[in-house]
Amino acid sequence: MKSADDKESIIITATELKQNLGKYLDFVEQQNEVVITKNGKKICKLTPYTTDIEQYFLLRERALDYQYVGKKVSYEEFMEIYEKSDLRMEFINGEIYLLSSPTVVHQEILARLFLVFNEYFKDNKCKVFFAPFDVHFRKKDIEEPDVMQPDLLVACDLEDNINEKGKYMGTPTLVVEILSDSTRSKDMIEKLNTYMLSGVKEYWIVDSKQEQVGIYAFKSCEIDKYKFFEIGDVAQSFIFKGLELNVSKLFLNLSI
Repeated sequence: MKSADDKESIIITATELKQNLGKYLDFVEQQNEVVITKNGKKICKLTPYTTDIEQYFLLRERALDYQYVGKKVSYEEFMEIYEKSDLRMEFINGEIYLLSSPTVVHQEILARLFLVFNEYFKDNKCKVFFAPFDVHFRKKDIEEPDVMQPDLLVACDLEDNINEKGKYMGTPTLVVEILSDSTRSKDMIEKLNTYMLSGVKEYWIVDSKQEQVGIYAFKSCEIDKYKFFEIGDVAQSFIFKGLELNVSKLFLNLSI
């Protein structure tokens, strides 16, 4: 099967298609595409039939192309691609990012965080969720939302914010991201900006390499205050009184 890079595409009129249907079907059978126009306007496309497994790899190639080439897509285009794919993706500032499988250390840290957060919120209306869990973040003064999967989040607005498909459409009060080499820059810049502008009140950044936890509090879509906690410290939430995390215990005996 040709890759997306090898595929050829031609543009023809509707009249040409009617007159040479067999010719163009043969062309498409060779894993090429035919774009049909009418009155000078593109109206449809003939593409090769693909099995489910072929479609999976074609979607993967296209998603990778979006990520590495930096092609901008709309929110609607992203949702169409995402709903047809089994890959984990995020949509930030009009670009698609593929999410790699988490490491053992990442999952160990996530499990420890969940235990602490779940214990604190067990008798609270706020609920704790962890990835994969899609959230549509609507940034101030920006029409299209970002769609991301925070490693862990606290949602206090579940009522009236779950759609007919059972998807959460609200804004988390608190989000947590565990840094990795591949996501460090994105988590500390793009995601921080999205969370700040979308109404998230607190953002925790967990850095296993530096063995520290950073906490940012947002107010009126701006950074209100922040603090970094290291080994020997107890990280404390700015907005949830009594929500604490022993940094030493968080990083103790990890499978590094």
